[in-house]
Amino acid sequence: MVLKKKKETQVDAFFLDHHQLEKLQKFSKAEESNLASLLLHCAQLRNGIQQIQCIKQIMPLLKKMDQNSACDPMVKACLDVLGEMYFSLGVKNPLKKVLASSLNGLPEELMMLGVQSFVCCLREELKTTDVYLYRKVLDNLASCMEDFSLGRASIKNLFEEVLRFLQKSLLDIQEENRKNVGNCIVQTQLMHDLLIAIKVSMMLIQKLQENIQGNLWKHNESFVWQCMCSLLKSSTNFLMDATLLQTVQTTSGLAVILFTRAMYEPAEELPSLVSDLLLGTMKDAGVPAWFVSNCGALCTAELPDSVLLFLCHGALAMLDWKNGSMGENGEKLLLDIASVLLSLSSELKESSVATCLSRVLAIWTNSALAALASGSPNLKMKLSGNSDIIGKLLEYIYTHWDHPLDAIRHQTKLIFKNLLQIHQSTITGCSEESDPFFSRLIKHLLSLDWHVKGKYSSLGCLVECVGTENILQLDRTIPVQILDVMNDQSLAPYASDLLETMFTNHKAHFTLSFQESTWIDRWHNIWVSPLLVILCEGDHDQTTYIIDYYLPKLLKCNPDSLGYMIRILQASADANLGSCSTRGALGALMACLRTARSHGHLQLSNIMSSGLVSTECIKQGLVHQHSQVCIDALGLLCETHRTTEIVSMEEMQLIQIFMMYNLNSQSPSVRQQIVSLLRKLFCRIQDSSQVLYKLEQNKTKQELLENSTTMHPLGILQQYKDFMSSVCDRLFEVLFPGSSHPTRFSALSILESIAEVFSVPKGQAQVFQLDQVIDSARVQTLIQCFASTFEEVKVLAFGLLMKLRDVAFNFQDSGNLDLLFQAAMDLSTSTKPYDCVTASYLLNFLVHHKGLQHVCLGKWLEHNAQVDENTSVSTVEKNTLAVIKLLLVNVEEEILQAKKSLLQAAASFPMYGRVHCITGALQQLSFNNLTLVSEWKEMVTRLILMSYKLSAVVSPVVQSSSPEGLIPMDTDPESAGHLQMILNEIQPQDTNDYFIQAKILKEHCKEESEKLADQRPMKNTCTEMGGKERQMCDVTAQMVLVCCWRSMKEVSLLLGTLCKLLPSQTTSEPSNGLITEEQVKNIGDYFKHHLLQSRHRGAFELAYAGFVQLTEMLPRCNSESLRKMPEQWLSCVLEEIKACDPSSTLCATRRSAGIPFYIQALLASEPKKSKTDLLKMTMKELISLATPLNESLSVIPQVHALNILRALYRDTRLGENIMPYVADGIKASVLGFMSPVWAVRNSSTLLFSALITRIFGVKREKDENSKKNRMTGGEFFSRFPSLYPFLLKQLEVVTNTLNSEVEELKVHPSLFLLLLILGRLYPSPMDGTHSALSMAPFVPFIIRCGHSPVYRCREMSGRALVPFVMVNEVPRTVLSLLEGLPDSTSHCIRQNSIHGTLLQVFHLLQSYLESKQFLSLDFQRGLTDIITCLGTKLWLAKRLNPCLVTRAAYLDVLVMLSTHLGKFKKQGMQFHEFWEEMNRVISESELVSGIPSSSVVPGLIQYLQSITKLVISVLPVTADPDTQGSGSAAAKKIAKPSLSIAHLLHCEFHEVRLLVLEAILLWLKQKNSKQIAEGREGVLCLLIDLEDTLLTMALKETNHECFCMVLEILYNMDLRNVLPKTECSIKMDPNELLTWSLNLVDISNSTEGQIIALKFASKLIIHLLQNHHQISEEVLKKWVQLILYFCGDEQETEMLLAAAEVLKSVTSLLLISEKLILGLSDTLALWKCVVLLLQNEDLVVRDAAAEVIQVAQSEKKSSEGTEFALRIVNAPMALDLAFGIVCELLQRWGEIHAGVLILLEWLLGDSDLQRDSETSALEEDDYLFDKGEVNFWAEKLTHVRQLSKHLLQLISVTHLTLPHHRELKRLLITALDQAQLIEQHLRALPPAPEFSRTAEFTRLAIQNERILLCLKILNLLKSDDTCKNENLEKYVTKSSSSGSMHTFSQGD
Repeated sequence: MVLKKKKETQVDAFFLDHHQLEKLQKFSKAEESNLASLLLHCAQLRNGIQQIQCIKQIMPLLKKMDQNSACDPMVKACLDVLGEMYFSLGVKNPLKKVLASSLNGLPEELMMLGVQSFVCCLREELKTTDVYLYRKVLDNLASCMEDFSLGRASIKNLFEEVLRFLQKSLLDIQEENRKNVGNCIVQTQLMHDLLIAIKVSMMLIQKLQENIQGNLWKHNESFVWQCMCSLLKSSTNFLMDATLLQTVQTTSGLAVILFTRAMYEPAEELPSLVSDLLLGTMKDAGVPAWFVSNCGALCTAELPDSVLLFLCHGALAMLDWKNGSMGENGEKLLLDIASVLLSLSSELKESSVATCLSRVLAIWTNSALAALASGSPNLKMKLSGNSDIIGKLLEYIYTHWDHPLDAIRHQTKLIFKNLLQIHQSTITGCSEESDPFFSRLIKHLLSLDWHVKGKYSSLGCLVECVGTENILQLDRTIPVQILDVMNDQSLAPYASDLLETMFTNHKAHFTLSFQESTWIDRWHNIWVSPLLVILCEGDHDQTTYIIDYYLPKLLKCNPDSLGYMIRILQASADANLGSCSTRGALGALMACLRTARSHGHLQLSNIMSSGLVSTECIKQGLVHQHSQVCIDALGLLCETHRTTEIVSMEEMQLIQIFMMYNLNSQSPSVRQQIVSLLRKLFCRIQDSSQVLYKLEQNKTKQELLENSTTMHPLGILQQYKDFMSSVCDRLFEVLFPGSSHPTRFSALSILESIAEVFSVPKGQAQVFQLDQVIDSARVQTLIQCFASTFEEVKVLAFGLLMKLRDVAFNFQDSGNLDLLFQAAMDLSTSTKPYDCVTASYLLNFLVHHKGLQHVCLGKWLEHNAQVDENTSVSTVEKNTLAVIKLLLVNVEEEILQAKKSLLQAAASFPMYGRVHCITGALQQLSFNNLTLVSEWKEMVTRLILMSYKLSAVVSPVVQSSSPEGLIPMDTDPESAGHLQMILNEIQPQDTNDYFIQAKILKEHCKEESEKLADQRPMKNTCTEMGGKERQMCDVTAQMVLVCCWRSMKEVSLLLGTLCKLLPSQTTSEPSNGLITEEQVKNIGDYFKHHLLQSRHRGAFELAYAGFVQLTEMLPRCNSESLRKMPEQWLSCVLEEIKACDPSSTLCATRRSAGIPFYIQALLASEPKKSKTDLLKMTMKELISLATPLNESLSVIPQVHALNILRALYRDTRLGENIMPYVADGIKASVLGFMSPVWAVRNSSTLLFSALITRIFGVKREKDENSKKNRMTGGEFFSRFPSLYPFLLKQLEVVTNTLNSEVEELKVHPSLFLLLLILGRLYPSPMDGTHSALSMAPFVPFIIRCGHSPVYRCREMSGRALVPFVMVNEVPRTVLSLLEGLPDSTSHCIRQNSIHGTLLQVFHLLQSYLESKQFLSLDFQRGLTDIITCLGTKLWLAKRLNPCLVTRAAYLDVLVMLSTHLGKFKKQGMQFHEFWEEMNRVISESELVSGIPSSSVVPGLIQYLQSITKLVISVLPVTADPDTQGSGSAAAKKIAKPSLSIAHLLHCEFHEVRLLVLEAILLWLKQKNSKQIAEGREGVLCLLIDLEDTLLTMALKETNHECFCMVLEILYNMDLRNVLPKTECSIKMDPNELLTWSLNLVDISNSTEGQIIALKFASKLIIHLLQNHHQISEEVLKKWVQLILYFCGDEQETEMLLAAAEVLKSVTSLLLISEKLILGLSDTLALWKCVVLLLQNEDLVVRDAAAEVIQVAQSEKKSSEGTEFALRIVNAPMALDLAFGIVCELLQRWGEIHAGVLILLEWLLGDSDLQRDSETSALEEDDYLFDKGEVNFWAEKLTHVRQLSKHLLQLISVTHLTLPHHRELKRLLITALDQAQLIEQHLRALPPAPEFSRTAEFTRLAIQNERILLCLKILNLLKSDDTCKNENLEKYVTKSSSSGSMHTFSQGD
């Protein structure tokens, strides 16, 4: 269901002048309707659509007239008027087309008259001489030639005049364009006119060929010939002119070929002429003189590449290729064009030209297909799949199918598709399936990785050629492989398109092959079953993209599959409900139903009534733990195929349930989906209500009412009204104090949707309107949303209030208005940066109030009587002007104060807030229709002057050398001395002596603040002076800096806004513009000054934001001097950088500070479709500066150039325009890395990083070696060909430095960068033989890099080698590397070289073993050879090799081999000798013989870890039952391991123990989950009898990591095996073990230790309780306390998760057991932990805690046998269920009395109000940026309201009263005390506390509601009449009617 806006057609009416009207009136007759009167009536209509109806009546009238009407002067007059009318209408006006189609039916006898009239009008048109009016004439000519017989006849009659006009227009427009160089707007208009002129010229030659047929016109003297020559000459000039737009050049290329074709004779020689032009082999002898004289420029040998491209395009589009009509010359031309295009592909890299090239290549393939239809055997041979041209075309496809530009990727697919058809037409008679070309292509494509986007479209094309079945025969798992790829959004669309092609083709194949529908099950197994498995178990992204992209296509192809899906999923939905990470069958079902309903494949009412899906099932979906399942369930209810489908009562009820529990979603995408889906629902209600109103009006059509609605239309409308009211109630209810940001965002967004959807024109029946449910409390709630710390909430609340402003202002009395205005003014000068944003929104809201001037502004400003009297001035304009004036007066006064003391300003009245409010007010005012123009002009001038003054005060701070650490707050003279220089920089602006020397601040500030209080007039002083004075004293460096950079920011944004909003006034024509050209220039200079001199990042980044607004305006303004400003500024700054003047103020540190921003803004201002001349000029300059030829020059220009280049490569707005300069950037960064100067190397590194991202894309995976951010070598070097020789040369230079015999540490600087680039490339089976850019030359150099003395470089060379070696080449390369290793007897052994080689072998082998080749014979043979060769160098792994690092590297290779060979054992590969050798290596190692403690040498730990890994990989093989039971001698040798697990666990090195423990834990988890891999059954034998060893280790282990691992292993073991051994091994009984483990939690100093100890202790407790062991109450209490400690507020996530896991494990036994095992208070304490965890800010914690409820609900379902219970629920629902379960349990346990009192304490909370208010006041002052408690999820009032709801239910169900309970009285006294305290605190707050003291106000409001609810319940419990508490009654009554807090009791 897509919401589409109805498109309205605009038709402009035509008007006739008085001459034409007089002419018609002369002939019109009132009594009868004739043609004249009809036209007269038509002209009097003012509606274009009515005129169209009228014109359509002309022809029937003319046809009725008699034969003699041709002589009737009335007809002639009317035809004249019609002609004039036709030529006056605009080309896009539908009237023009209607008139033309009507006149096409003109009777034969009137045709002559019509042509005369039109010729007369056209002749007048052709007399036009104004260049800017040519466009209208050209449009008219084009319209005349398009299917309009009268028009075409007129042009035939005036053929020569039209030709002359076209010839003249081309020359005139070209001349006018030359005059307007630099004026982008005029030039763009002229370019488009020129384009139309060329197109019309071509149309004329194509459509009116008969006029130029024959030889009469081919005389040099004939007028037509001369005109044609002129047109040809002009077209040639345009084609050669690179300054014109590309579209003009392209069209000129078409025109040149078309005109030449029309003029050239003999026609059969034309292809040869074009061939010679393209190949540059033109011989003057055979070329006609007219061609040379008009196209001389084209006859040169060297044509520019782009011209060649456009000529090729012209030849392909304008010559006739069908059926080989041009003969052999045509065939030669076709092949020549292909070779020219393919050679151009390596030269043309600019994005627009590269796109054009791909399009022309696609046209070439179409032309080749057309030419092949002739059946020429020569052409077939030249274009078969094995031919050279097709090979090169395939190479082009492979290097461009992953191109970043969509257009090129799309064209590449078309080229491939056509290429397959070309090959098909060359092999007619053979079958595609057996064709070797197709077989080879399929094999190559399937061997590619699935991350290659081009693979998908190409396979799709091949499927269409050879069929799905043939591809599936090669690999049946392809559908599953493609579905697996769909977790990546960038690949999902491609994958789903391929799948669609495949399953559609497969279905077609099956329907043809099988008569019956027996095939459907096979089809489902292949295409639907894998989908269902993934939907149930796949991860979030994968399932989302499959549902979005794949599912709709599958259902469209075969809608009947829906039944199959529902049947399969329904069967397992109850058992597989999913979890927080998987959808389960239920989630999959929701997704399928949602998709099917939204695409019209099912009716919801049908499946619900048929019982296929129950309401409970949808309800479970709506509150599911997996957010996407909730969204799908909501989508199922909201999305329908028809927008007028009636919403049923059931749907409305379900949506209300959804809104109870899902508005508080932390995921922005989920919130957006909720808002979008509910909007669709509201549109459905709105649309269907309109249908119902119509039905109600047309009672007779009652039968039209849908069958599903048996209700009366008025009844349904009433239901709609009630539903919408309840939705609004819910949405306002959740805007309570302390509601989270997500809740507020969702509620306000949905309310905004309601306001938009239900706002229909007046007079139309309306089912609901938002303002009907608005009252003063709700308006107040919306205004309070301005106080939110999230700006998006402010924006939404403001938008909503603007939509409801009439109602909203009705509820605002003058007192309230005054309060709000006062609050806004106070906030505008607050020292908290976010307060001024609130102030801005408040003021922007208040300026819409008519009474603002009288109520508020009168107190602050004197009235302007003129403005008041002027009634034409809008309220908003009047109020905005007054508010800005007030703010300006204030800020001007504050600037004066700040000049005296900047510190005072920072502490008391930072000026940026006022400026922010001014900018905000300006931004919401429309400047197109101002009334008070003179006042605004004056205001703008004042604002600009104020900006400069403010900037002058604060700029010295942000421009100082150290803006971040300005004011020395230290009394230490030394540290103050360091800052003296900086202070001197700033000193001149400040009149006090603060900046001259460091001081102690306290006393100084006190004096200053007293002075200030006297000086400032009262009206501007903040209402909260007490707090301010303290703030004034505690001024910090941070406050001064914030005041300064934010002031700079606001000034920049204000100036930017002034430039952007206000129309520019040019000096030549005074207009209503409010800003002069001079002012704009000054603002530009201001920005330039600050961008080039600010050093504070905040200041220059925000100056940039303002400057961009200015630069975007400049190209559009009509003053030439302003338009040229960006170019002048750019030239100046580049000159300044080049000059490198010592006096220059440019900042060379801080990555050149604002300079890159300045240049970015100037370049981004260039029009997108221009030739980007500024960018080209700048890049040329910067690259020459970044790679200086002369080393001796200053390095500062080089550093600036590198920094600026980095910013430009990162700027996404420059897009593909920057790509041609990437190769030069790489060269600059690699060469800069070799500089001896640190600054250059640093900037080069940053530039290199930006370029890697620009080339390979933003990193999308954590894995450094993922192929997602990589490219094939072919693609990389075809996109950046100049890097091929550069990188190869650099690599050669680098490796030459590594060849010296002496192993000195001499590293070439750029080695690292080169290996980084090369490591990002990989080989492709598609890298063909046609490319000169082969990857092979790099291999020997990379191998030599492995000899580097630097460890990291050796590592990188190992990785970098892998991409360069094809998989089938690996064995050969590995063998040659191994053979290069020395023997033990060699004299010269260089360990670095050995290490590098072994790393290369390791990485190559790893990629080889992980490839899918291991089933082939070649693979097995290659592996055997490698193992044999490894055996010959085995000395490197033994003691003969003294270097432990290389020993470890060799062992790593063996470990990898043994791990993989263990897997291959099942496939019959035995390798007995290999295992024997491994045993020998282990038995001779130091692990067996022991290591002398003195021999700690480099690499020892590395070696020990490697040898341990080898043992761990060999042990499962030796312990395998097959090996143990085998009789062969070889097997017996293997079966005797030289080391046991226990031996390793006693090793003295903890690294060895840790590795072994990790292995044991892994094996144990595999055993427990029954997932032992094939060939690893020996693991089970290794785990026997380890308990003793582990228990002993637990007591003795000293290493913390090992200790935690031992505990985790014990935790994962079966306690029935562990506990019997504790007595003998560690002398502890189970209870002592429990005490020991609980003590561990206390004494452990690490989180991991505490967590695992608690989990182990909890498991022990469960085990002991289940087996009826006695545990002392003290121990259990300690355990409960530990869980409470783990659930504390500030605990780490891991601890909270551990607590949730423990609580889940004890749910059945302790939390919901029939009997209270722990006692009531402890059990409820554990339940309180669950409640706390369910309100945690962290989603993972909430999800883990919700599993407790899942266990409880599942138990309830199984014990009570209920049909359906909500189990997998989200946290809000879980919280509600938790309280419900607790209340049920209290009844079951018979503990209602005690339990209710504990729950009442929960309700009241344990808040100490006095302490809280003090800490909040401190916090508010201490932290400048602290926004108070930012609430992302937890909402105290939500849980309070839910708890009170369940308590009230419990009391009403059990009729509970506790009249004389002592505990009850204590609670009552506490509650009443707190109530009084809150009242005091509220009275003490200042006016409008929701804005000035938001945090405190919110906290009091929450506590107030808690107490009210508590008192309400206490009142019920004390309900016997004798004991009523009068205070309580009085308080509850008073509070519920109290006005101060009435907004907060809405949700009760």
